[in-house]
Amino acid sequence: MTEFAPQRIETSRLTQNVWTSGPDDGVPLLLVHGNLSSGGFWKYVADALGEDVRVIAPDLRGYGDTDAEPIDATRGLGDMVDDVHALLETLGLAGRRKVNAAGWSMGAGVLQQLMLEHPADLASVTLIAPLSPYGFGGTKGASGEHATPDAAACGAAGANPAFVRRLAAGDTTDADPQTSPRVIMRTFYGGGANAANIDEDFLTGEMVKTRTGDDFYPGTAVPSETWPGLATGDRGVLNTMSPKYYDASGIVDLPRKPAVTWIHGGEDKVVADGSLFDLATLGQLGAVPGWPGADVLPPQPMVQQTRAVLDAYRAAGGEVKEVALEGEDHGIPLSVPGRVAEEITALLVR
Repeated sequence: MTEFAPQRIETSRLTQNVWTSGPDDGVPLLLVHGNLSSGGFWKYVADALGEDVRVIAPDLRGYGDTDAEPIDATRGLGDMVDDVHALLETLGLAGRRKVNAAGWSMGAGVLQQLMLEHPADLASVTLIAPLSPYGFGGTKGASGEHATPDAAACGAAGANPAFVRRLAAGDTTDADPQTSPRVIMRTFYGGGANAANIDEDFLTGEMVKTRTGDDFYPGTAVPSETWPGLATGDRGVLNTMSPKYYDASGIVDLPRKPAVTWIHGGEDKVVADGSLFDLATLGQLGAVPGWPGADVLPPQPMVQQTRAVLDAYRAAGGEVKEVALEGEDHGIPLSVPGRVAEEITALLVR
């Protein structure tokens, strides 16, 4: 089995840095990383997979060592979806229903949109702590009703400027923990109880490769009459996940439905019913003054929304397995990589 390592692959859209392992003729498994990370974060899951699995883990645009092409947020995660599809085309795997896939957080959002836009690509889908099918922030109830017409308090409007500056500077220190990229990763999506068995220096180094600015992280924000005075812009990665542009709930209506496994942690603070990265939650807690109240902008029920869509997916003929991991936070591929590999393997279409 070849060791998990990166290689540069030129596609029709851009040259991508792709982490791979396993035999070229193995069972293809696409692994899509989340925000503020890279394909390298899948190392521990890749190492736990069988020797017959061909791992394909790209750095998405704006992350890792993939070409720094701008991100058009008005297509949701469409730029990244088309990049992934172009990679599969280059590898001769697109449109053949042979690729198994797992996505973590934002990466799971990429897969949900890929299911809609390129429905013949995937054989099975594992969603790990996934982005809600209705995006991140700014929606009410299990049905994803929009809270405001301009998606106020969503997308780049929620970014911490001090954190962005340190990310841009490649700061990997522990100083000033509230804005330290290393500490934020460690606290919210690191290895947890498995921290001693992961290379935090490597992961932090990958994290701070994240491109910053209007076309990347966090993107642009526009003035709003609704609290906190800023709303979703049209460029950059955080805006791709705003409900203004992202809605993958249409997977329910797919004629062919790949089998889905949904893995989520009971202590997740990033994707949760009351995420600490949702400005509405912070307003409710008093951390951001002026919150207009739950009638106007309630904390988003992210887990409820995912469950409602996947329940409807199942009712419409799809196969869905839910794996709830009590005590686990957002960093599931780092904290329990063996369990993730086990669940992916159980779903593999060979």
